[in-house]
Amino acid sequence: MDLKDYIASIPDYPSEGIIFRDISPLMADGDAYREATKQIVNYAKEKRIDMVVGPEARGFIVGCPVAYELGVGFAPVRKKGKLPRETIEVTYGLEYGTDTLTLHKDAIKPGQRVLICDDLLATGGTIKATIELIEELGGVVVGCAFLIELMGLKGRDKIKGYDMITLMEY
Repeated sequence: MDLKDYIASIPDYPSEGIIFRDISPLMADGDAYREATKQIVNYAKEKRIDMVVGPEARGFIVGCPVAYELGVGFAPVRKKGKLPRETIEVTYGLEYGTDTLTLHKDAIKPGQRVLICDDLLATGGTIKATIELIEELGGVVVGCAFLIELMGLKGRDKIKGYDMITLMEY
């Protein structure tokens, strides 16, 4: 199965010159969604994962079925003010400005082996910030899994030294 057949490419969205890679058709097709999940689960099995972490919101869509299949927990990384209990946070730079991500302070236990899941690796800023949160709590990031990697944005450079899998490249 070619998973790229289930990705819609939307030109000039959200702004002119951008091609938005929409995973909605993949999620809408049970066989394609199952196949993508299976490929990430197979990658993760040999890593002895204790916890899956996903940044909002599409990281939930990718990470939750992976956690379920692995029989491990899932922890959400959210924007500031969205998690109800005590959190840790990291602020990171965007092209224009900054953003802050948070994680519950008790989401990861020291030494837990963590897989980060998200739909897309672009510039790498969100994933680098997610790694920082996990490591601040003593977690060990043993892998990062993405449906799509946008090669021209060189997000891989921001997370050098971390094992990763991408199912599709553009």
